[in-house]
Amino acid sequence: MDRPVYLDYNATARIRPEVIDVLTDVLRETGNASSVHAAGRRARKHVEDARESVAALVGARPGQVVFTSGGTEANNQVMRECNPAKTLVSAIEHAAVLESCPGAARLPVDGTGVVDLAAMEAACAGTEPEWIALMLANNETGVIQPVAEAAAIAHRFGARIHCDAVQAAGKIPVDFEALGVDSMAVAAHKLGGPQGVGALIAREPDTAGCLLRGGGQERGLRGGTENVAQIAGFGAAARMAGEQLSSYTALAGMRDGLERRLAEIASGFRVFGTQAPRLPNTSQILMPGVPAETQVIAFDLAGIAVSAGSACSAGRVEAPYVLTAMGVPDDQARCALRVSLGWDSTNADIERFAAVWHDVWQRSGRRETGKRD
Repeated sequence: MDRPVYLDYNATARIRPEVIDVLTDVLRETGNASSVHAAGRRARKHVEDARESVAALVGARPGQVVFTSGGTEANNQVMRECNPAKTLVSAIEHAAVLESCPGAARLPVDGTGVVDLAAMEAACAGTEPEWIALMLANNETGVIQPVAEAAAIAHRFGARIHCDAVQAAGKIPVDFEALGVDSMAVAAHKLGGPQGVGALIAREPDTAGCLLRGGGQERGLRGGTENVAQIAGFGAAARMAGEQLSSYTALAGMRDGLERRLAEIASGFRVFGTQAPRLPNTSQILMPGVPAETQVIAFDLAGIAVSAGSACSAGRVEAPYVLTAMGVPDDQARCALRVSLGWDSTNADIERFAAVWHDVWQRSGRRETGKRD
């Protein structure tokens, strides 16, 4: 039997074997990173080494890195402190941002999925916000946002800006200083590290909010005993992602080739967000008239893992809100599938996906061929 094909890296990446080795080695050790004896000092070294590696991956200083349980916690740590009446968020933010500051005004995006900077500037003039949230890359379409430009607008109006960079880190170059943001969220499992660990990058850590209190860990910004093995695994994954960033960039060729092949199979085929810069690994595609849930099941039965969008929205039946914000009609949005490649994706994976796509399209009864819209 052929090996299972995994094309859902935006949900979670396959963990790198080298990271498993690090996790295993550290789990064999004993020591609380807050203890002063030798075992505690060894644990502390694992944490601080990882802090340096994560900082290097995103162009920050180690002292700006606060370890959390993941990107969701990092987003909540910032956004739950915000006053909704003084906060602007893009309409395509992850639920971890939208739901942690309910009531915040939403900034529109254009048909390509890029935030409307003119609308942002107008909203700033009318609202005088304290915080703006804009992700670096969308988890469903892969569209990259003009975060540096948005940060300049925010600061001109005296606002701070938070950036969810969970999908971007390890896939494209990320530079905290160059982006000019005040805080940033990242997660290990999106770049080949373990699930359940992430980081908040804070420009001024002493002024960052704190969700979990007690114990004084992470300089008083995140209480609770550090998950040393997971943090060490995060550090290893960050180092590898940084070293192999060029190979991730090369995935764009594989993705584009897949999109060209599918356009030759299905009439009405469409790729969302192609007129904007995208992550090199992400393609959100339309199989007209075939519900996304039907497609996901068909691919799963064929041994191929893909998704209908954000893993945090599994089981939904409504149209994906990201595509709705882009002006995509509901009947198309409900038929959108996300394919996301990763560090061990191969051309053979793409060949199998295209073959199953062809079979699913044929079985749907819509056998006309056509070109991409």
